[in-house]
Amino acid sequence: MGCLDKLPYEIILRHTSFAECREYLKKNFRELYTVAPGYKIFDVHIIGVPPISLAIEGNTIIFPFTKPCHGTFLVSVEDEEEATRIRKENYKK
Repeated sequence: MGCLDKLPYEIILRHTSFAECREYLKKNFRELYTVAPGYKIFDVHIIGVPPISLAIEGNTIIFPFTKPCHGTFLVSVEDEEEATRIRKENYKK
């Protein structure tokens, strides 16, 4: 896809930091993964301060996303194929 706006996403946190996203994910989700900056989700590169955490609940991926000129958001997108791919890459922490 290449653009978050083309996905059916939901915003969980607005104008936040990567540390705040990490803490929110730790407190609210059990299936956590750590990825490096530049990791691709839905053909969108995640940029930010490492370590970058993301979570999966069922088929929903919850991850921080920075939109230039708009800041960092914690968003969720439901997609079974992408959730399966992330799980298979074994980034689980």
